[in-house]
Amino acid sequence: MTESSSDRHAFARRPHRTLLALSFPVLVSLIAEPLTGLADAAFIARLGTIPLAGLGIGTAVLSSIFWAFNFLGIGTQTAVAHAEGTGTRPRGRDAAGLAMALGGAIGCALALIGFVTLDIALVFMSDDAEIQSAADIYLAIRLLGGPAILITMAAFGALRGLQDMRTPLAIALAQNALNIALDAVLIFGFGPIPAFGIAGAAWASVVSQWLGALWAIDAVRRGLGLPRQIHWRGARNLLLVGRDLFFRTGSLILFIVLTTRAATLLGADEGAAHHVIRQFWILSALLLDAFGAAAQSLIGFFLGAGQVLYARRAAAIACIWGTGTGVVLTIGMLVASGSVAEAFLPPEVHALFSAAWIAFALAQPANALAFVTDGIHWGTSDYRFLRNAMVASTGAGLIALYWIDPTGPNALTVIWLITAGWIAIRTLFGMARIWPGFGASPLKLPHGQP
Repeated sequence: MTESSSDRHAFARRPHRTLLALSFPVLVSLIAEPLTGLADAAFIARLGTIPLAGLGIGTAVLSSIFWAFNFLGIGTQTAVAHAEGTGTRPRGRDAAGLAMALGGAIGCALALIGFVTLDIALVFMSDDAEIQSAADIYLAIRLLGGPAILITMAAFGALRGLQDMRTPLAIALAQNALNIALDAVLIFGFGPIPAFGIAGAAWASVVSQWLGALWAIDAVRRGLGLPRQIHWRGARNLLLVGRDLFFRTGSLILFIVLTTRAATLLGADEGAAHHVIRQFWILSALLLDAFGAAAQSLIGFFLGAGQVLYARRAAAIACIWGTGTGVVLTIGMLVASGSVAEAFLPPEVHALFSAAWIAFALAQPANALAFVTDGIHWGTSDYRFLRNAMVASTGAGLIALYWIDPTGPNALTVIWLITAGWIAIRTLFGMARIWPGFGASPLKLPHGQP
Protein backbone atom coordinates (compact mmCIF):
# COMPACT_ATOMS: atom_id res chain seq x y z
CA MET A 1 0.00 0.00 0.00
CA THR A 2 1.55 3.34 -1.04
CA GLU A 3 1.25 6.70 0.66
CA SER A 4 -0.94 8.02 -2.15
CA SER A 5 -3.37 5.15 -1.57
CA SER A 6 -3.66 6.13 2.09
CA ASP A 7 -4.23 9.72 1.06
CA ARG A 8 -7.16 8.54 -1.05
CA HIS A 9 -8.83 6.91 1.94
CA ALA A 10 -12.03 8.72 2.99
CA PHE A 11 -10.48 9.40 6.42
CA ALA A 12 -7.84 11.65 4.83
CA ARG A 13 -10.55 14.00 3.49
CA ARG A 14 -13.29 13.68 6.12
CA PRO A 15 -11.78 12.19 9.30
CA HIS A 16 -14.65 12.94 11.71
CA ARG A 17 -17.33 11.87 9.27
CA THR A 18 -15.44 8.67 8.39
CA LEU A 19 -14.95 7.70 12.04
CA LEU A 20 -18.63 8.31 12.81
CA ALA A 21 -19.75 6.44 9.69
CA LEU A 22 -17.73 3.44 10.83
CA SER A 23 -18.71 3.80 14.48
CA PHE A 24 -22.48 4.10 14.17
CA PRO A 25 -23.19 0.63 12.71
CA VAL A 26 -20.78 -0.87 15.26
CA LEU A 27 -22.54 1.04 18.01
CA VAL A 28 -25.95 -0.33 17.13
CA SER A 29 -24.69 -3.88 16.62
CA LEU A 30 -22.69 -3.86 19.87
CA ILE A 31 -25.54 -2.59 22.02
CA ALA A 32 -28.06 -5.01 20.48
CA GLU A 33 -26.97 -7.88 22.75
CA PRO A 34 -27.01 -5.99 26.08
CA LEU A 35 -30.36 -4.48 25.09
CA THR A 36 -31.58 -8.03 24.68
CA GLY A 37 -30.08 -8.76 28.08
CA LEU A 38 -32.09 -5.89 29.52
CA ALA A 39 -35.20 -7.25 27.81
CA ASP A 40 -34.47 -10.64 29.39
CA ALA A 41 -34.13 -8.90 32.77
CA ALA A 42 -37.41 -7.01 32.31
CA PHE A 43 -39.23 -10.23 31.39
CA ILE A 44 -37.66 -12.30 34.17
CA ALA A 45 -38.23 -9.53 36.76
CA ARG A 46 -41.94 -10.30 36.42
CA LEU A 47 -41.18 -13.74 37.86
CA GLY A 48 -39.52 -12.26 40.99
CA THR A 49 -36.11 -11.34 42.40
CA ILE A 50 -34.92 -14.95 42.76
CA PRO A 51 -35.11 -15.74 39.01
CA LEU A 52 -33.67 -12.29 38.24
CA ALA A 53 -30.69 -12.88 40.54
CA GLY A 54 -30.26 -16.32 38.93
CA LEU A 55 -30.28 -14.68 35.51
CA GLY A 56 -27.62 -12.24 36.74
CA ILE A 57 -25.36 -15.08 37.84
CA GLY A 58 -26.00 -16.96 34.62
CA THR A 59 -25.02 -14.05 32.39
CA ALA A 60 -21.94 -13.30 34.53
CA VAL A 61 -20.74 -16.91 34.29
CA LEU A 62 -21.32 -16.96 30.53
CA SER A 63 -19.34 -13.75 30.19
CA SER A 64 -16.56 -15.38 32.20
CA ILE A 65 -16.46 -18.34 29.84
CA PHE A 66 -16.74 -16.68 26.46
CA TRP A 67 -15.35 -13.14 26.85
CA ALA A 68 -11.97 -14.65 27.66
CA PHE A 69 -11.82 -15.76 24.02
CA ASN A 70 -12.64 -12.41 22.47
CA PHE A 71 -9.17 -12.48 20.90
CA LEU A 72 -10.88 -14.42 18.11
CA GLY A 73 -12.66 -11.23 17.08
CA ILE A 74 -10.04 -8.68 18.12
CA GLY A 75 -7.06 -10.46 16.59
CA THR A 76 -8.96 -11.25 13.40
CA GLN A 77 -10.13 -7.66 12.95
CA THR A 78 -6.59 -6.30 13.28
CA ALA A 79 -5.12 -9.04 11.06
CA VAL A 80 -7.65 -8.44 8.28
CA ALA A 81 -7.31 -4.63 8.52
CA HIS A 82 -3.52 -4.88 8.37
CA ALA A 83 -3.72 -7.25 5.39
CA GLU A 84 -5.98 -4.77 3.58
CA GLY A 85 -3.48 -1.99 4.31
CA THR A 86 -0.58 -3.99 2.89
CA GLY A 87 -2.61 -5.25 -0.07
CA THR A 88 -2.39 -8.93 0.94
CA ARG A 89 -6.07 -9.93 1.16
CA PRO A 90 -5.44 -13.72 0.94
CA ARG A 91 -3.58 -13.47 4.24
CA GLY A 92 -6.64 -11.86 5.82
CA ARG A 93 -8.90 -14.54 4.31
CA ASP A 94 -6.78 -17.30 5.84
CA ALA A 95 -6.79 -15.55 9.22
CA ALA A 96 -10.59 -15.24 9.18
CA GLY A 97 -11.15 -18.89 8.22
CA LEU A 98 -8.79 -20.08 10.91
CA ALA A 99 -10.41 -17.91 13.58
CA MET A 100 -13.93 -19.17 12.79
CA ALA A 101 -12.81 -22.81 12.77
CA LEU A 102 -10.92 -22.32 16.03
CA GLY A 103 -13.95 -20.56 17.51
CA GLY A 104 -16.21 -23.51 16.73
CA ALA A 105 -13.76 -25.99 18.23
CA ILE A 106 -13.16 -23.94 21.38
CA GLY A 107 -16.90 -23.33 21.79
CA CYS A 108 -17.62 -27.08 21.76
CA ALA A 109 -14.86 -27.75 24.27
CA LEU A 110 -16.04 -24.96 26.58
CA ALA A 111 -19.61 -26.23 26.48
CA LEU A 112 -18.49 -29.72 27.55
CA ILE A 113 -16.30 -28.35 30.33
CA GLY A 114 -19.12 -26.05 31.41
CA PHE A 115 -21.56 -28.92 31.84
CA VAL A 116 -19.08 -30.73 34.08
CA THR A 117 -18.12 -27.75 36.26
CA LEU A 118 -21.49 -25.98 36.41
CA ASP A 119 -22.33 -26.95 40.00
CA ILE A 120 -18.94 -25.76 41.29
CA ALA A 121 -19.36 -22.37 39.63
CA LEU A 122 -22.86 -21.88 41.02
CA VAL A 123 -21.85 -22.75 44.59
CA PHE A 124 -19.04 -20.20 44.29
CA MET A 125 -21.36 -17.49 42.99
CA SER A 126 -24.19 -17.86 45.52
CA ASP A 127 -25.06 -19.67 48.74
CA ASP A 128 -28.81 -19.42 48.08
CA ALA A 129 -30.20 -22.75 46.82
CA GLU A 130 -33.10 -21.12 44.97
CA ILE A 131 -30.83 -18.69 43.11
CA GLN A 132 -28.47 -21.58 42.30
CA SER A 133 -31.35 -23.60 40.86
CA ALA A 134 -32.54 -20.77 38.63
CA ALA A 135 -29.01 -20.12 37.36
CA ASP A 136 -28.44 -23.84 36.76
CA ILE A 137 -31.52 -24.12 34.52
CA TYR A 138 -30.47 -21.07 32.52
CA LEU A 139 -26.81 -22.00 32.08
CA ALA A 140 -27.32 -25.66 31.17
CA ILE A 141 -29.25 -24.54 28.10
CA ARG A 142 -27.19 -21.46 27.18
CA LEU A 143 -23.98 -23.52 26.95
CA LEU A 144 -25.41 -25.16 23.81
CA GLY A 145 -24.94 -21.84 22.03
CA GLY A 146 -21.24 -21.63 22.91
CA PRO A 147 -19.79 -22.53 19.49
CA ALA A 148 -22.18 -20.10 17.77
CA ILE A 149 -21.06 -17.25 20.04
CA LEU A 150 -17.36 -17.70 19.21
CA ILE A 151 -17.90 -18.31 15.48
CA THR A 152 -19.92 -15.10 15.25
CA MET A 153 -17.26 -13.23 17.24
CA ALA A 154 -14.56 -14.24 14.75
CA ALA A 155 -16.76 -13.53 11.72
CA PHE A 156 -17.65 -10.06 12.96
CA GLY A 157 -13.94 -9.35 13.48
CA ALA A 158 -13.22 -10.31 9.88
CA LEU A 159 -16.00 -8.12 8.49
CA ARG A 160 -15.00 -5.11 10.60
CA GLY A 161 -11.39 -5.59 9.51
CA LEU A 162 -12.70 -4.98 5.99
CA GLN A 163 -14.36 -1.82 7.38
CA ASP A 164 -17.72 -3.46 6.60
CA MET A 165 -19.61 -2.42 9.71
CA ARG A 166 -23.11 -2.70 8.25
CA THR A 167 -23.27 -6.46 7.79
CA PRO A 168 -22.54 -7.25 11.47
CA LEU A 169 -25.17 -4.63 12.29
CA ALA A 170 -27.82 -6.34 10.19
CA ILE A 171 -27.00 -9.74 11.69
CA ALA A 172 -26.98 -8.44 15.27
CA LEU A 173 -30.29 -6.63 14.88
CA ALA A 174 -32.05 -9.63 13.34
CA GLN A 175 -30.56 -12.05 15.85
CA ASN A 176 -31.52 -10.01 18.88
CA ALA A 177 -34.98 -9.10 17.57
CA LEU A 178 -35.65 -12.82 17.19
CA ASN A 179 -34.32 -13.38 20.72
CA ILE A 180 -36.75 -10.86 22.22
CA ALA A 181 -39.69 -12.24 20.21
CA LEU A 182 -38.91 -15.75 21.39
CA ASP A 183 -38.53 -14.47 24.97
CA ALA A 184 -42.11 -13.22 24.98
CA VAL A 185 -43.40 -16.56 23.74
CA LEU A 186 -41.19 -19.03 25.60
CA ILE A 187 -40.94 -17.37 29.03
CA PHE A 188 -44.68 -16.84 29.55
CA GLY A 189 -46.16 -19.21 26.98
CA PHE A 190 -48.46 -18.49 24.07
CA GLY A 191 -51.42 -20.58 22.89
CA PRO A 192 -50.32 -24.24 22.86
CA ILE A 193 -46.74 -23.30 23.83
CA PRO A 194 -46.28 -23.72 27.60
CA ALA A 195 -44.51 -21.19 29.85
CA PHE A 196 -40.88 -22.25 30.30
CA GLY A 197 -39.90 -19.41 32.64
CA ILE A 198 -36.17 -18.76 32.84
CA ALA A 199 -35.51 -21.79 30.61
CA GLY A 200 -37.48 -20.05 27.87
CA ALA A 201 -35.10 -17.08 27.96
CA ALA A 202 -32.15 -19.46 27.55
CA TRP A 203 -33.69 -21.32 24.58
CA ALA A 204 -34.53 -18.01 22.90
CA SER A 205 -30.86 -17.03 23.07
CA VAL A 206 -29.53 -20.36 21.78
CA VAL A 207 -31.82 -20.48 18.73
CA SER A 208 -31.09 -16.88 17.73
CA GLN A 209 -27.33 -17.29 18.25
CA TRP A 210 -27.05 -20.29 15.92
CA LEU A 211 -29.06 -18.60 13.18
CA GLY A 212 -26.87 -15.50 13.52
CA ALA A 213 -23.68 -17.60 13.30
CA LEU A 214 -24.76 -19.23 10.05
CA TRP A 215 -25.55 -15.84 8.54
CA ALA A 216 -22.18 -14.44 9.70
CA ILE A 217 -20.23 -17.29 8.08
CA ASP A 218 -22.00 -16.69 4.79
CA ALA A 219 -21.30 -12.94 5.01
CA VAL A 220 -17.57 -13.59 5.40
CA ARG A 221 -17.69 -15.99 2.45
CA ARG A 222 -19.23 -13.30 0.26
CA GLY A 223 -17.12 -10.37 1.48
CA LEU A 224 -13.68 -11.88 1.98
CA GLY A 225 -13.89 -15.48 0.84
CA LEU A 226 -13.22 -18.67 2.76
CA PRO A 227 -9.95 -20.61 2.50
CA ARG A 228 -10.09 -23.97 0.76
CA GLN A 229 -8.41 -25.48 3.77
CA ILE A 230 -7.69 -24.31 7.28
CA HIS A 231 -4.00 -23.64 7.86
CA TRP A 232 -3.79 -24.81 11.45
CA ARG A 233 -0.12 -23.84 11.66
CA GLY A 234 -1.32 -20.24 11.77
CA ALA A 235 -3.18 -21.05 14.99
CA ARG A 236 0.08 -20.58 16.89
CA ASN A 237 0.26 -16.88 16.03
CA LEU A 238 -3.42 -16.38 16.82
CA LEU A 239 -3.03 -18.20 20.12
CA LEU A 240 0.00 -16.06 20.99
CA VAL A 241 -2.23 -13.04 20.50
CA GLY A 242 -4.85 -14.91 22.46
CA ARG A 243 -2.46 -15.55 25.33
CA ASP A 244 -2.07 -11.85 26.08
CA LEU A 245 -5.71 -11.05 25.42
CA PHE A 246 -6.78 -14.09 27.43
CA PHE A 247 -5.02 -12.76 30.52
CA ARG A 248 -6.22 -9.23 29.76
CA THR A 249 -9.84 -10.26 29.30
CA GLY A 250 -9.58 -12.85 32.05
CA SER A 251 -8.55 -10.12 34.48
CA LEU A 252 -11.49 -7.98 33.35
CA ILE A 253 -13.89 -10.89 33.75
CA LEU A 254 -12.44 -11.81 37.13
CA PHE A 255 -13.22 -8.33 38.38
CA ILE A 256 -16.77 -8.41 36.98
CA VAL A 257 -17.45 -11.88 38.40
CA LEU A 258 -16.12 -11.05 41.85
CA THR A 259 -18.07 -7.80 42.02
CA THR A 260 -21.19 -9.75 40.99
CA ARG A 261 -20.44 -12.36 43.64
CA ALA A 262 -19.88 -9.68 46.29
CA ALA A 263 -23.22 -8.03 45.42
CA THR A 264 -25.11 -11.34 45.31
CA LEU A 265 -23.76 -12.37 48.72
CA LEU A 266 -25.25 -9.18 50.15
CA GLY A 267 -28.73 -10.58 49.36
CA ALA A 268 -31.23 -11.16 46.58
CA ASP A 269 -32.22 -7.47 46.42
CA GLU A 270 -28.62 -6.31 46.08
CA GLY A 271 -27.94 -9.06 43.53
CA ALA A 272 -30.93 -8.00 41.43
CA ALA A 273 -30.00 -4.29 41.60
CA HIS A 274 -26.38 -5.05 40.73
CA HIS A 275 -27.47 -7.15 37.75
CA VAL A 276 -29.49 -4.27 36.30
CA ILE A 277 -26.63 -1.76 36.77
CA ARG A 278 -24.15 -4.23 35.31
CA GLN A 279 -26.34 -4.69 32.22
CA PHE A 280 -26.36 -0.92 31.72
CA TRP A 281 -22.60 -0.84 32.29
CA ILE A 282 -22.16 -3.44 29.55
CA LEU A 283 -24.52 -1.44 27.34
CA SER A 284 -22.61 1.81 27.88
CA ALA A 285 -19.22 0.10 27.51
CA LEU A 286 -20.18 -1.41 24.19
CA LEU A 287 -21.67 1.87 23.04
CA LEU A 288 -18.40 3.62 23.82
CA ASP A 289 -16.40 0.74 22.37
CA ALA A 290 -17.91 1.53 18.96
CA PHE A 291 -15.42 4.40 18.61
CA GLY A 292 -12.62 2.06 19.64
CA ALA A 293 -13.70 -0.59 17.11
CA ALA A 294 -13.74 1.98 14.30
CA ALA A 295 -10.33 3.30 15.40
CA GLN A 296 -8.99 -0.26 15.51
CA SER A 297 -9.83 -0.87 11.84
CA LEU A 298 -8.47 2.52 10.74
CA ILE A 299 -5.29 2.27 12.78
CA GLY A 300 -4.64 -1.32 11.66
CA PHE A 301 -5.11 -0.23 8.04
CA PHE A 302 -2.86 2.85 8.30
CA LEU A 303 -0.10 1.08 10.22
CA GLY A 304 -0.22 -1.66 7.59
CA ALA A 305 0.34 1.07 5.02
CA GLY A 306 3.15 2.61 7.12
CA GLN A 307 1.20 5.81 7.89
CA VAL A 308 1.78 6.53 11.61
CA LEU A 309 0.53 10.14 11.34
CA TYR A 310 -2.85 8.99 10.04
CA ALA A 311 -3.01 6.34 12.77
CA ARG A 312 -2.35 8.93 15.51
CA ARG A 313 -4.96 11.23 14.03
CA ALA A 314 -7.54 8.42 14.11
CA ALA A 315 -6.65 7.78 17.76
CA ALA A 316 -7.12 11.45 18.71
CA ILE A 317 -10.47 11.79 16.96
CA ALA A 318 -11.77 8.56 18.52
CA CYS A 319 -10.83 9.84 22.01
CA ILE A 320 -12.57 13.17 21.41
CA TRP A 321 -15.84 11.56 20.33
CA GLY A 322 -15.66 8.93 23.06
CA THR A 323 -15.19 11.47 25.84
CA GLY A 324 -18.01 13.65 24.59
CA THR A 325 -20.32 10.67 24.45
CA GLY A 326 -19.31 9.69 27.98
CA VAL A 327 -20.31 13.12 29.31
CA VAL A 328 -23.69 12.88 27.56
CA LEU A 329 -24.20 9.42 29.06
CA THR A 330 -23.50 10.71 32.57
CA ILE A 331 -26.12 13.43 32.23
CA GLY A 332 -28.68 11.06 30.72
CA MET A 333 -28.15 8.40 33.36
CA LEU A 334 -28.53 10.84 36.24
CA VAL A 335 -31.78 12.12 34.77
CA ALA A 336 -33.13 8.61 34.08
CA SER A 337 -32.28 7.05 37.46
CA GLY A 338 -35.84 6.85 38.74
CA SER A 339 -37.26 5.59 35.47
CA VAL A 340 -34.68 2.79 35.25
CA ALA A 341 -35.46 1.66 38.78
CA GLU A 342 -39.20 1.58 38.12
CA ALA A 343 -38.79 -0.32 34.83
CA PHE A 344 -36.46 -3.06 36.03
CA LEU A 345 -36.78 -3.47 39.80
CA PRO A 346 -39.49 -3.91 42.44
CA PRO A 347 -40.10 -0.88 44.72
CA GLU A 348 -38.30 -2.32 47.75
CA VAL A 349 -35.00 -2.31 45.85
CA HIS A 350 -35.14 1.30 44.57
CA ALA A 351 -33.33 2.96 47.47
CA LEU A 352 -30.17 0.83 47.43
CA PHE A 353 -30.17 0.92 43.62
CA SER A 354 -30.19 4.72 43.33
CA ALA A 355 -26.97 5.46 45.22
CA ALA A 356 -25.03 2.78 43.35
CA TRP A 357 -26.44 4.05 40.05
CA ILE A 358 -25.06 7.56 40.71
CA ALA A 359 -21.54 6.17 41.23
CA PHE A 360 -21.88 4.22 38.00
CA ALA A 361 -23.16 7.24 36.04
CA LEU A 362 -20.38 9.58 37.14
CA ALA A 363 -17.73 7.15 35.85
CA GLN A 364 -18.88 7.31 32.22
CA PRO A 365 -16.32 9.81 30.80
CA ALA A 366 -13.44 7.72 32.17
CA ASN A 367 -15.26 4.60 31.00
CA ALA A 368 -15.33 6.08 27.50
CA LEU A 369 -11.58 6.64 27.34
CA ALA A 370 -10.87 3.20 28.82
CA PHE A 371 -12.72 1.41 26.06
CA VAL A 372 -11.69 3.72 23.24
CA THR A 373 -8.01 3.37 24.09
CA ASP A 374 -8.45 -0.40 24.25
CA GLY A 375 -9.59 -0.30 20.62
CA ILE A 376 -6.69 1.95 19.67
CA HIS A 377 -4.14 -0.43 21.17
CA TRP A 378 -5.85 -3.44 19.58
CA GLY A 379 -5.34 -1.71 16.24
CA THR A 380 -1.61 -1.41 16.94
CA SER A 381 -1.39 -5.07 18.09
CA ASP A 382 -0.11 -3.79 21.44
CA TYR A 383 -1.64 -6.78 23.22
CA ARG A 384 1.03 -7.29 25.87
CA PHE A 385 0.66 -3.72 27.09
CA LEU A 386 -3.11 -4.14 27.36
CA ARG A 387 -2.60 -7.32 29.35
CA ASN A 388 -0.26 -5.66 31.84
CA ALA A 389 -2.47 -2.59 32.26
CA MET A 390 -5.57 -4.68 32.93
CA VAL A 391 -3.80 -7.00 35.36
CA ALA A 392 -2.54 -3.98 37.33
CA SER A 393 -5.92 -2.26 37.51
CA THR A 394 -7.75 -5.48 38.41
CA GLY A 395 -5.23 -6.23 41.13
CA ALA A 396 -5.90 -2.84 42.70
CA GLY A 397 -9.65 -3.35 42.38
CA LEU A 398 -9.61 -6.78 44.01
CA ILE A 399 -7.62 -5.45 46.97
CA ALA A 400 -10.29 -2.80 47.46
CA LEU A 401 -13.09 -5.39 47.16
CA TYR A 402 -11.47 -7.45 49.91
CA TRP A 403 -11.99 -4.62 52.41
CA ILE A 404 -15.71 -4.12 51.76
CA ASP A 405 -17.88 -4.41 54.88
CA PRO A 406 -20.80 -6.61 53.74
CA THR A 407 -22.90 -5.44 56.70
CA GLY A 408 -22.56 -1.78 55.77
CA PRO A 409 -25.70 0.05 54.59
CA ASN A 410 -24.00 1.29 51.41
CA ALA A 411 -22.07 -1.84 50.48
CA LEU A 412 -23.51 -2.00 46.94
CA THR A 413 -22.55 1.65 46.34
CA VAL A 414 -19.02 0.93 47.55
CA ILE A 415 -18.77 -1.91 45.02
CA TRP A 416 -19.60 0.54 42.23
CA LEU A 417 -17.19 3.19 43.57
CA ILE A 418 -14.45 0.56 43.45
CA THR A 419 -15.52 -0.23 39.88
CA ALA A 420 -15.16 3.46 39.01
CA GLY A 421 -11.61 3.44 40.41
CA TRP A 422 -10.78 0.32 38.41
CA ILE A 423 -11.95 2.09 35.25
CA ALA A 424 -9.90 5.21 36.05
CA ILE A 425 -6.66 3.22 36.37
CA ARG A 426 -7.26 1.58 33.00
CA THR A 427 -7.88 5.00 31.46
CA LEU A 428 -4.61 6.44 32.75
CA PHE A 429 -2.60 3.55 31.32
CA GLY A 430 -4.39 3.68 27.96
CA MET A 431 -3.95 7.41 27.44
CA ALA A 432 -0.32 7.55 28.57
CA ARG A 433 0.64 4.87 26.05
CA ILE A 434 -0.47 7.22 23.25
CA TRP A 435 0.39 10.63 24.74
CA PRO A 436 3.30 10.95 25.46
CA GLY A 437 3.71 7.34 24.33
CA PHE A 438 5.75 5.73 27.09
CA GLY A 439 7.60 2.49 26.48
CA ALA A 440 7.67 0.79 23.09
CA SER A 441 4.46 2.42 21.88
CA PRO A 442 3.67 1.54 18.22
CA LEU A 443 2.12 5.00 17.86
CA LYS A 444 5.32 6.89 18.56
CA LEU A 445 6.29 9.22 15.76
CA PRO A 446 9.43 8.32 13.80
CA HIS A 447 12.48 10.13 15.13
CA GLY A 448 12.66 13.72 13.94
CA GLN A 449 8.94 14.12 13.15
CA PRO A 450 6.94 16.72 15.15
